[in-house]
Parts: sequence; structure tokens; C-alpha cells
Amino acid sequence: MFSYVARQPIFNRRQQTIGHELLFRNGECNAFPAIDADEATCRLVLENYMAIGNEHIFKGQRNFINFPYRCLINLMPLLLPKNKVVIEILETCIPDDELFLAIKHLHHKGYIIALDDFEYDVRWQRFFCYVHIIKLDLLMLGLDKACDFVRNNRHMKVKFLAEKVESYDDFQVALAAGFDLFQGYYFSHPELLKRRKVAASELTTIQLLQAISAEPVNFSDIEMIISSDVSLSYLLLRYVNNANRRLIEPISSFHQALVYLGEDKLRMFVGVVATAHAALDKPKALYVLSLQRAKMCEKLVHYSSLMIPPEQAFLAGMFSLLDALLDSSLADLLVLLKLQPHIHIALLSRQGELGVVLNLVDAFDKADWQQVMLACTELGLSEQQVQDSYLQAVAWAEKCTQMDYSS
Repeated sequence: MFSYVARQPIFNRRQQTIGHELLFRNGECNAFPAIDADEATCRLVLENYMAIGNEHIFKGQRNFINFPYRCLINLMPLLLPKNKVVIEILETCIPDDELFLAIKHLHHKGYIIALDDFEYDVRWQRFFCYVHIIKLDLLMLGLDKACDFVRNNRHMKVKFLAEKVESYDDFQVALAAGFDLFQGYYFSHPELLKRRKVAASELTTIQLLQAISAEPVNFSDIEMIISSDVSLSYLLLRYVNNANRRLIEPISSFHQALVYLGEDKLRMFVGVVATAHAALDKPKALYVLSLQRAKMCEKLVHYSSLMIPPEQAFLAGMFSLLDALLDSSLADLLVLLKLQPHIHIALLSRQGELGVVLNLVDAFDKADWQQVMLACTELGLSEQQVQDSYLQAVAWAEKCTQMDYSS
């Protein structure tokens, strides 16, 4: 039985990623309408967590996983490594004696416990000494009510996690109220209130993005931009020589390096480096997500029968968060980039075949499985191809960040 798995980042107060919530869905029936929730969770967690090929989803920081009542009282989380997971008690769980004993046992075994979508009920009171994190849904509770709860309960020895943080304004309010952790895609939106004169480093970023958007790529233009920036020059030569260890003589000139890479690899390198430079004062997750979306778009086009060049899909995915990276409106930035019309339209209004690809990636990021399925049908893609595209994109984005292009 095929299933989707996606992840959403969780941040600390410094906007550093400390973990991800894993979102499992049955790919054939969208959520769990045909099977018991406990059976579905057990099956999907085990299939995906232990599956070969999903290592990049699960490695690194802790994974927050929802467990329904029966999974918890049967102590299913004991099958998973305690140093890799956070056990989320699903909001539908009944806080009875059986659940209390199970949570107490898991706590004593060293597992971190979180209450998901928490709404106060006196029956949960005795659980608090075994709970490490309380998650409050800002959309469900309302921002004011959630913040009041945190202010009034700072004496509790738990961390408060704000869930569904959808804007920088909400993030700042929750931060001031005392929330410790944050989950939501607020970071993928521009801070338009911060609009300012474009810094010199951002001008370089825009110039590079303009250069790789050209058809064909003008190597001389890129050489001129890179040669005027010491850090970019160093990164280019290091990248080419490290990536090609079989070279008899190391490459030492910019022109030689650019020609050696060729158009496709050059676009990829410049896109990654430019995005890293633009994201210096942003959460690292935004940089990672930009890379991930670029590679996922490229892979989806590769698997499809669309006549879109993969490198154009890569650029579209890369540019889809450019407004958040540079705190400017996407429309204004696209005027500067002078992209081909179909890329421009796809980015601004999600129209055309490339627009559908971007819609699919948007939906996957948000775990909107119904929209994922609709886009799959429109593009003629299988669920397996979409999941493979996502996994490959996650792995590639992590590899890029390990290369530390931003320094």
C-alpha cells in the first residue's frame, strides 16, 4: 500500500530548525477514510520510518509524530528510537487511566511527549508532569487566547509550541507572549514591513539570477559578476575542483570553471549560491525549502510527459520563494529578472503546465493531499513518482547545505 510522507519544520526562538513534524497520508485514499486511524498510523509510520530510501526524511533533528489512542496504550512508540522522535498525543485521545499509564511508561523510558492541538481540560492535569511540550493551534484557538494561555501558565515546566504560525506578525506576537517553539510557513512569506533599499549583496544576487535566466546563458556576464565578488570567486573554484577530483590539473580561472560546468550545472550552482547569499538573515529553513522546491519541480517535470525543460522547472521552483528571501513583492522582482513568459505566469498566477507543477509542490509542502492528488491527475504523475521527487529533493537540498555555500 503506497503512502505519502512529508515534513514541516519546527523552530526555536532564534528561528533555528530543531525538528520536523512528519505528516503521513495514504496516497490512494487521501487521509484515512477507509481504514481505522490506529491501523493507518501503525502501518504508515512503520512502513515509512523503516523504509529504505526515506533516510533523509528521518535523519538529523527529532521527528514529531502523531499517535492516536490505541497506538499509545499498545506502546507502539517503543518500536522507534527515543533519541529521534517526539511522541505527539493526538487531540482525539481520551485522557483515561490506560492512556495515563502508557504515557507514564513512555516518559520513564526516556521519550519526549507532546500534547497536540491542546485545549484545556482538567482531566489532562495529571499528565502534565510527564509532558514536555504543549502544542497550541493558533488558528483553532485564536492568537489572543493561545498567547493568554502561555502567559498564565509560564510556571509549568513545559515548552509551548505555537502551531500554524502563518505570518511574521503572528510569530512576533507569539514570541513576545513566551512561546518556545514555532511551526508554520510564516517564514516563506516576505516581511514587507521590512522593505528597504536593496543591499549591495542583494544586487549581486539579482544580477546572478538575471544572468542564469537568460537563454542561452551568457558566460561572460556571469564571469564578470563572480569575478567582482571575492567570496563568490572562491566558492566557484572550490565547487568545481571538489566536484571533479579526477582533474589532472586544478581549474584556476573563472572562465575555465564556467565552461567546464556547462549551462545546466552552472544554473544550478549559481541558483544555489545566490539563494544562500539572499538568505543570510533568514531562517535556514527558507534556504533549504527554496532548494528543495527547485529540485522537486525539476524531478516532477522529468517524470512527466511535459515538454518543459527540467532546468526551467528548477528555476521556477528556486524563484518561487524569492519574495520571502528578498522581502520584496514577487511581481517587482520578476520584472527585474525578465524571465520567459510561461515561467513568469507560472510564478505569479500558477497558470499553465509549469503553474500546475508549482501548485503540486505548494500542496505537498502544506500536506494538502487532496490538491496533491488533483495535480497528479492533471500532470499524469503517479503517487510514487511524486514521493520519489520529494525524497530526492530533500536529500539534494541537505547535501547543498552541507557544502556551506553561504559562507
